[in-house]
Amino acid sequence: MISVLKAGPLTLVQDLGRPGYAHLGVPHSGAADRPALIRANRLVGNPDTAAALEITLLGPLLRFNRDARIALSGAHMPATLDGKPLPHDASVMVRATQLLRIGAARAGVRAYLAVAGGIDAAPVLGSRSTDILSGLGPAPLADGQRLNIGTLDEADDRPQPAATLEAEPVLHILPGPRDDWFAAGSLDTLCRQPYTVTPASNRVGVRLDGPVLPRRIVRELPSEGLVLGAVQVPADGKPLVFLADHPVTGGYPVIAVVLPEDIPKVAQARPGSRLRFAPCAGVA
Repeated sequence: MISVLKAGPLTLVQDLGRPGYAHLGVPHSGAADRPALIRANRLVGNPDTAAALEITLLGPLLRFNRDARIALSGAHMPATLDGKPLPHDASVMVRATQLLRIGAARAGVRAYLAVAGGIDAAPVLGSRSTDILSGLGPAPLADGQRLNIGTLDEADDRPQPAATLEAEPVLHILPGPRDDWFAAGSLDTLCRQPYTVTPASNRVGVRLDGPVLPRRIVRELPSEGLVLGAVQVPADGKPLVFLADHPVTGGYPVIAVVLPEDIPKVAQARPGSRLRFAPCAGVA
């Protein structure tokens, strides 16, 4: 069991989400940076599907009430174990009563703390993920809470290469289902200059500031299905990229879709940082 002495601003239980329920209005959710969650799980021998803690910008203070093996991956957050630095992207043994303190992110937004055996929260629709949009899954961590640790019959830990967090990532896109609703050259405009991540960003989506994308068709669009990575353009003409907790439908046109392998770059983009869009090779 783990005692939460200080929860921090936003720490959530996340796994790989609950796919297959979009037709019922239930988003996929799950870790915003899936490769980082998987890397942390593999470092402690968990299956990729195990639940871990997703820590946003500033980490919690935790006390372990039993021996455990842990790994911290994703955003670079300085962490200490009883005051001694904890290595990043490495498997570490923690003894009962030891204190784990995770500080503020120096690069990236979201770190993942995996514990051998996984976080044993009650699953909802087959997933232990917290969905901040629909309210499904465990509540965000709170001071005084206790977290159960699951069991691991046979550990299969594997060394994992560390991930690189890019200062100005490039997001490769395909044209969206409504790119023809925008003025001629709008996709070129989207890709020509960088956009800045605004503070109005969360697990639902990352809002961007930069060149406006004018509409050619200005009538209202009936709600239609949305996918992870959809680049939707609201009425102000500035794009937003949908992340893990995106709604299953939306009423603004989608000009482009970010490739799945570039979604972690968006999830780790800090407010004030810049990112660029680029067409996939072979797409005019």
